[in-house]
Amino acid sequence: MRIACIFLALGFLHAADFRVGTAVAPSGQKANGFIQVPAGADAAIDIPVIVINGAKPGPTLALLAGAHGTEYASIIALMNLAQATDPSALSGALVVVPLLNVASFQQKVPHLNPVDGKNMNRLYPGKPDGTQTERALWDITKQVLEKCDYLIDFHGGDLDENMRKYSYWPETGNDTLDSTTRGMVLAFGFDHIIIQHNRPSDPHPAGVTTVTRQAQNLGKPAIAVEAGHAGTTHAEDVDALIAGSFAVMRHLKMLPGAVTPVEHPLWIGKYAVVTSDREGVFFPLVVPEAYVKQGSRIGYITDYFGNKVWDVTAPLSGVVIYIGAVPSMKKGDNIGYIGELADVQ
Repeated sequence: MRIACIFLALGFLHAADFRVGTAVAPSGQKANGFIQVPAGADAAIDIPVIVINGAKPGPTLALLAGAHGTEYASIIALMNLAQATDPSALSGALVVVPLLNVASFQQKVPHLNPVDGKNMNRLYPGKPDGTQTERALWDITKQVLEKCDYLIDFHGGDLDENMRKYSYWPETGNDTLDSTTRGMVLAFGFDHIIIQHNRPSDPHPAGVTTVTRQAQNLGKPAIAVEAGHAGTTHAEDVDALIAGSFAVMRHLKMLPGAVTPVEHPLWIGKYAVVTSDREGVFFPLVVPEAYVKQGSRIGYITDYFGNKVWDVTAPLSGVVIYIGAVPSMKKGDNIGYIGELADVQ
């Protein structure tokens, strides 16, 4: 009874049944279901969700993928992770949302929800009476973010993005929150870590809130991870996302076993976005995680006759976070991101 009271005080004791949407899992079991977003100004959406209710008390970890529905490696990773997780060995609960942006996945549309043309990782906490994206994010906020104790947001290079494995550590200025998320991101194990400057005083586009920032606004530790690129589902990317997730669960004492955090990560303190000033055909000259010097060529653009019209150069010295994966290019498109290394102890 004393132990139960302690867990209740920490918020880590689940009722016999754990519910998210239509998924209801008794203790020691898992269940599939949907977060049912009703129709409004546009169509309804059923978002698949898997609830894994551990046999022992512990925290609730939410795993979310598919905000961009053609970032396939992360979607497949969460599907496979849910299949592989044994609830009898789990302390606490997992809420797994493998595919948030169903229309993007079905219609093979990168970046946005084709129903309303909005980005499903920019508009948290959403609106109960908004468009489909806003209604979906409202339900994710109420049914996932408000129920979890920790969050991992999964991404990967979209159809037009060549990207490798990275994780993101949000530096908020809240020592307790930052220490917790730092432990999570080091446990996940990716050796390239981008620092997200999420202090209230940091520049922030008006009206843009990601799921990790919304979780932080609610006081929940949250990190983001990326693996996979250009529509691929290579085993090395899928397996790395699964292994990192299990490592974080061990770090949070949700699973037994030791954790070996990454020892010498490369911290990326800021990055510059290179955008195209014209339409044409893009040819990359670098790969992700390559090191480039300011002013060096990272690609070039030709016109539709094959004549070179622009050498694309690096705006700063650093590591290539992402580079365009397809030849199609129009004015304003992102060509690549170059990250500057930071000295973090």
